[in-house]
Amino acid sequence: MTTPLLEIKNLYAKVADKEIIKNLSLTINSGEVHAIMGPNGAGKSSLSYVLSGKEGYNVTSGSVKFKGQDLLSMSTEERARNGLFLSMQYPTEIPGVVVSNFLKQSLNSILKYRGEKELDTIAFMKHLKQEAAQLNISPEMLKRFVNVGFSGGEKKRFETLQMALLKPDFCILDEIDSGLDIDALKTVSDGVNSLRTKENAFLVITHYQRLLDHIEPDIVHIFADGHIIKSGNKNLATELEQSGYTDFLKEE
Repeated sequence: MTTPLLEIKNLYAKVADKEIIKNLSLTINSGEVHAIMGPNGAGKSSLSYVLSGKEGYNVTSGSVKFKGQDLLSMSTEERARNGLFLSMQYPTEIPGVVVSNFLKQSLNSILKYRGEKELDTIAFMKHLKQEAAQLNISPEMLKRFVNVGFSGGEKKRFETLQMALLKPDFCILDEIDSGLDIDALKTVSDGVNSLRTKENAFLVITHYQRLLDHIEPDIVHIFADGHIIKSGNKNLATELEQSGYTDFLKEE
């Protein structure tokens, strides 16, 4: 039997004294794209922080297996090196750190962890420029400080560029469509779709069905009060867009 890429069982988690994840179970297999939709304050982004190991988000019970291993016992850095990637809703600015240097260090850190040969500057820059061109990222942007002065579209393209370079096994996209116009949304979505393989998987967190017109999910989950209240195929997102959350919350 194939081991799930990500397997969450009966998960409970708190931030400070507030319970934010409540009895959540979710299984994601390689090759799948799952979408989570839900009202503000439902715990969607909190789930992404718990999975990525953000400080202050504490699991009180339950388990999370990633590629068959205990994810919760890993540090944030170990989770990233093992192939988990979080595309943040609000990417952090890092003044003084140049984009190309940041990406080179990130990629070589993972290559070293895998026991693979690290890239020298010439080989890395050639690879970086090729990947950046696919996302309409100019060479000038690669010389800027990480996310400093970036527009919303630039930040999200930069997140997608990181995925293209690092090739993670499991990508969490936390509202990657936030603040994007139609052209930027298509560029980012095309970049994400180009990364989809039979070996990796995506968890797409969004408020809007429009993103799922571009990144087509295999399964859609409605998330409320810290857990999944309903799951279905992509048509569930269309139904949700038309009727809102009220009827689904009544069923709970």
